[in-house]
Formats: sequence, C-alpha cells, structure tokens
Amino acid sequence: MLGRLFHRWEHALASVDTNRVVRPFEWGEDWLPPGNGTPETRVRQWVREALADTPRFFEAPPTDDYVFTAGNDATSGGRKGGTLRFPSALTTPFHENNTVMARWFPATGDESLECRNGRGRAVLVLPQWNSDSEGHIGLARLLARFGVSALRLSLPYHDVRMPPELVRADYIISPNVARTVQACRQAVMDARRAVAWLRTLGFDRIGILGTSLGSCLAMLTAAHEPAIRAQALNHVSPYFADVVWRGLSTRHVRQGLNGNITLEALRDLWRPISPMTYLDRVATTATLLVYARWDLTFPPDLSRDLIAEFRQRGQDPEVALLPCGHYTTGYGPFKILDAYYLTRFLRRHL
Repeated sequence: MLGRLFHRWEHALASVDTNRVVRPFEWGEDWLPPGNGTPETRVRQWVREALADTPRFFEAPPTDDYVFTAGNDATSGGRKGGTLRFPSALTTPFHENNTVMARWFPATGDESLECRNGRGRAVLVLPQWNSDSEGHIGLARLLARFGVSALRLSLPYHDVRMPPELVRADYIISPNVARTVQACRQAVMDARRAVAWLRTLGFDRIGILGTSLGSCLAMLTAAHEPAIRAQALNHVSPYFADVVWRGLSTRHVRQGLNGNITLEALRDLWRPISPMTYLDRVATTATLLVYARWDLTFPPDLSRDLIAEFRQRGQDPEVALLPCGHYTTGYGPFKILDAYYLTRFLRRHL
C-alpha cells in the first residue's frame, strides 16, 4: 500500500514537466572521428576502441585558463564563495556548452582560496539530469557548513551551458547513441579539470558526490581520477542503458529508441558510460551507494544489482536505503535524511 502511494506521487511529480520532446533515433556518426562503414559499424568500432583504453578516452589535458570571480554567499554565514569558469576539454559544436561553470562554497578557513597545510577537504558536486542553476546548491552549502568545501559543477548542456534551441538538457541523454556517450565523456573530462583546480589550491583530500545522472558521472570520474579518495553516489545502477530503458524520467527517450535498437545492443554501446564497466577501478575508493525503495526512475532492483556486484568483488561499500522514491527524495523529510547520509560519509572519509 505504501509503495502504491509513493508510485502515484512519483508519477504526479514526473508529470509536472510538460516540455519533454521525443527525438528521433540516431547512431550519431557525426560525433565520431572520420571513418568508413555503416553508422552502426562505426559506432561499434569507436566503442570498442574506447573500452580498450578508457584512461585515454577520459583524459583531460591540463589547462591554466581558470577564471574565478569572487562573491559572498550570504546564506552560508557570509563566507566568500564565487564562480569558476574554464574551457571544457572536449569541444562541441555548441559555443555555450564549451565553457564550464562551477560555483564554489568554501568551508570556514578556506575563504582565501588556499587550504592550510595541504590538508583541506573538498568535494566536487555533480547534480541530477535537467538540474537548474540552483540544483544541489543547498547541499553544497551544507557541506561547507560542516567543514567540507564544495565545488558544484554545471553539467554539459545544463543551465548556462544550454544551447538556445533547447529547453531541457536533451543532448546529454537522448536516442542519439554516440552523442550521449560524448556528452557524458565531456562531463567526466570537465570534472577532472575541476578536480585539478582544487589541487592547485592545495586540497589533498578530495571527494565526489553525484545524484542520479550525476552519480553515474561521479563514478566514472572517480574511476579515472586518482586524486579522488571517496565517492558518494546518490541513486545508482550498474548500466546506463537499463535506467534509460526502464526509468520513469526517460520514457520519452525510450520512445525514440523503440524499434531501432534492443536493450542488449544499447547496453553494449553505452558500456563506456556505465558504472559496471569500472568496478575494479574503484576498488580502493571509499564508496557510499544510496538508493530509494520505491524509485521508478532508478528501479531499486538495478541498485541492488550494483551493490551485489561490488560485494562479489570483495568490496564493501556503505549502503543507505531511503524510504521514498526518486522525485520524492527532494522533499522533506527524505531530503534531510539523504543529506545526512551523504554529508556524514564524506566528512568521515575525507
């Protein structure tokens, strides 16, 4: 009975957004290097090459082109935060998307953009799909209040990075197979450059926190960025394709996929952006996996599958189960419980 109540609530919250667009299926060969063969053949070959050397695939060349604009965050005790901008390591056809924006929320003692004695704690925060500019800002402030500086990153095609023809961040998850991989790859490369900026400030205890799509991108980043020592993953699944195929929030994406590709084929082509691919690479990373009992967007059986995969490899992640659904995680008292799990874990492991 309680499950039915939450499922009705989840459907009601999901129906608020009336601007979802069913886009056509595309292999996305225009997002690939030049080559020969059918679009499907080219995508499959590109994926094979990516999987053969994922450190190279997600490599983010260093940059010195960081621009920080200071500003006060009055809601967190007047501590000096600010906005960071830098060029993305992956250039796309969309000008707006090629500049990364992040908001900085320093903990007490870190306001000078210089942590003391090289022992500061900082967390990179990756919000959910279609998050607006205020998404996860409250969580970033909470982390700062509890002694962990937070850098909240805007994902590709989100808020200020959104091309003018979009009203939603459709280009990061869509029926365009290769573009979806490239957009998520770009997010990981951007995250690695953000971590590099934190290291220039002297932070040596760096974690990452991601929610929903952000949780997937956070794990991919942790798997390829050695500076990250802890990952807090909020709503999880082993496979990118399965969430898109089955999730409530991605029904319109599934409509574009229907009749053009099978789940098994899509799962294989989206392996470069699936957490399952990288479990062995995060074996020494402190991990928190949070999932929701009545989640219709990240079905809980998928979350349990990921937990089981960690444990079968002898890894022992911390696990937290929320008594709600996906959208309802953003409502009290569930958001308070979620924030408690995330903040407690990161304070303990950084």
